[in-house]
Order: sequence, then C-alpha cells, then structure tokens
Amino acid sequence: MDTIQIVLLAIVQGLTEFLPISSSAHLILVPVILKWPDQGLVFDVAVHVGSLSAVVFYFRHEIINMTQAWFGSVFQQQHNPESRLAWWVILATLPAVVAGLLFKDIVETDLRDPLVIAWATIGFGLLLGFADKMQRHLRDEYTMSLKDVVIIGCFQALALIPGTSRSGITMTAGLFLGLNRDAAARFSFLLSIPLIIASGVFKTRDLIQSETPVEWNLLILAVILSAISAWLCIYFFLQLINRIGMMPFVIYRLLLGGLLLVLFW
Repeated sequence: MDTIQIVLLAIVQGLTEFLPISSSAHLILVPVILKWPDQGLVFDVAVHVGSLSAVVFYFRHEIINMTQAWFGSVFQQQHNPESRLAWWVILATLPAVVAGLLFKDIVETDLRDPLVIAWATIGFGLLLGFADKMQRHLRDEYTMSLKDVVIIGCFQALALIPGTSRSGITMTAGLFLGLNRDAAARFSFLLSIPLIIASGVFKTRDLIQSETPVEWNLLILAVILSAISAWLCIYFFLQLINRIGMMPFVIYRLLLGGLLLVLFW
C-alpha cells in the first residue's frame, strides 16, 4: 500500500465505522473501484485500533462508571443503572461473536461480493428509514429490558453481511424498540467496543500466523487517521442526529446501492 491509499482508506474507515452506512462495504468497495490491491491484515488491525481508541476516548467517563458499577455488581451484589447497562453491552455482544465464529469463512469469501453489498446496503437502509419514521422514540438506553438486549444482539449478528452496517442495524433495532435516536446511537457505539476488540484479536492472531512484514510508520499513520476521523464522526453524529434524523443516511445508502448495481450487475 502506498501513502495515498493508506490515508484515504484510514479516513474512510474512521468516518464510516460509526455511521449507519457500513465501513466494511466501503473498505471492500473503494479498492475495487480504484483498482487497488486488498489492504490486507496489517491495515485492518491498524484501523481497528484507531476506531477503538476513538470510541473509548469519547465515552471514557461512561466506560469508567460502567466498569466500576459492573465490578460492584459482580463482587458486592450492588446493582444500579450503570451496572445493568454494562451487562447489557456484554450480553448483546454474544450473538454476533457466536455468529462470527460459526460463519467466518462464508463471510470472508462468499459474501464479499459487490452485489451482496449492494442489496444489503439498499435493503437494510430502507429498514433503517422505516424504523426511524414509524416508531415513537421515547426511551433511553437505561430503560432496556433483557428482551430488548437480546433482540438488538441478534440484529447485530446480521452485520456480518457486508453492506449491512453494524451501527446501522443496531440503531434500527433500538429505534424499533422505542429508543430515542440519541439512546440508539449511544448504545450502538458502546456495543462496538467489545466487537472491535474481538475482531482485532482475531485479526492480530491471523497477522502473527501470516508473518507479514510491518511498515511501522505507515501503520502508525493509519491508526492516527482512523482515530481522528472516527472521533469526529462520533462527535458530530451525536450532535446532529436529533435534528437531521436517519433519512440522509438512508438516501446515501440507496444511492450507493444503486451505483453498485449499475457497476457490477
């Protein structure tokens, strides 16, 4: 990878990781459209570290409070809304982890197809728009029940399909369950932390086994650019989501999906 490729893809990954438009789709499609070689494991690990750094830094106060409350619930049987939210993040992560282990090979081969991405982008985009328009958004993330969490977790497992968007599908589920836009987005972002860690661990293991040489200066550049763009994405998304709603992202997904159908049908 040359510097231009790393800069563009790191920024694209950072911007799309937390928007409901699918980062995996963009990381697959940008190289295909620009006829670049696959970015490889080293780059994937680097941008995951960047995204993880951004979301952890943004929600650092919430994470500290949730972690302390979680330990209190485990060792001292002290339960409060923060400890319950921490448990909900853990439980909602499990379906995607199990699905990832079971279907890893299929996801990395058969589903990395531009037409699959196109239809997933369109279909799940329409579902996001329907959820945003049709539901009453009155609840916050602290009011969720175990049933809500299981449903969101199962929806999140669908994000293994490239083009679905992990953040998009979890926000869709949250909106269907009556969460307000802020709550659906915040819970989606908190849910990303264990999954990004899990994905990074598996990719790092594969990287070590492949013995791929690492250009550390380019690797650090990818981490920094991904982290900055991801933090900016989270900040502005949460500032604007109540004003603009989900429709701009739905329209973008429909246009992107339509373009992909034209290019690859």
